[in-house]
Amino acid sequence: MPTLYIVATPIGNLEDISLRALRTLREVKLIAAEDTRQTKRLLTTYDIRTPMTSYHEHNKWTKLNYILSCLKQGDVALVCDGGMPGISDPGYELIVTANQQGIPVVTIPGPSIVTTALVVSGLPMEKFVYLGFLPRKTNDRQRLLKSVADEYGTIVVLESPHRLQAALNDILLVLGDRKVAVCRELTKIHEEVFQGRISQATEHFTEPRGEFTLVMEGKTGKDKPQLTEDIERQLHHMRSSGKTAKEVIVKVAGETGLSKKELYRAWVGISKC
Repeated sequence: MPTLYIVATPIGNLEDISLRALRTLREVKLIAAEDTRQTKRLLTTYDIRTPMTSYHEHNKWTKLNYILSCLKQGDVALVCDGGMPGISDPGYELIVTANQQGIPVVTIPGPSIVTTALVVSGLPMEKFVYLGFLPRKTNDRQRLLKSVADEYGTIVVLESPHRLQAALNDILLVLGDRKVAVCRELTKIHEEVFQGRISQATEHFTEPRGEFTLVMEGKTGKDKPQLTEDIERQLHHMRSSGKTAKEVIVKVAGETGLSKKELYRAWVGISKC
């Protein structure tokens, strides 16, 4: 049965593509590309002559049935301008519909602007939150930033050059002067990684150009609520008064911000005393 291949392509440097991706692009019957001009550069570099059709944000619904009909005739590869289709790029609707219709969907992994920026940022990588492109409007942007203000994981966002200053100002206002890595034009000739504080970044990028990925420090550990002796005494007192673990943990977690898991460990420790 024909297959829909989701093919990751270079985010800048055309050498960053796998042998499997090149073979797939050669063998499929059709390539659905976000920007056919951009993809043509890649295909020309590797002498790939597979036919293309456009599939982007503005025609994703009108082109959907056409691509599905092509899948009845043979394999189709979906590519975006760079990175993995569907991640802040067109592709989600096609992937969902293919799955619903029982069409096999196979991913050809490769470059990702998110993980590339995260690794080079120098910020913690064990947990991160990806927000995609920040909203265009100030109120919407600030509302989204407020929703992650208490997130302890590293925060990754994308931004365009003409909105970078406004975004940095809102980040400074909502999240405070945190550590940030502002990554510009990753893997390209003019690649730049600025590391510092958000206030320093606003001063550095006065005339921003290129594509930007911002990797921001999460809420710092010094702000994280701690299990103190007073809280442990409170748990002991409530346990002695006959209250159940569930009601105590829910109550204390709401009052202190401590995790229920940490409070349960403390509760069990009291029972062993």
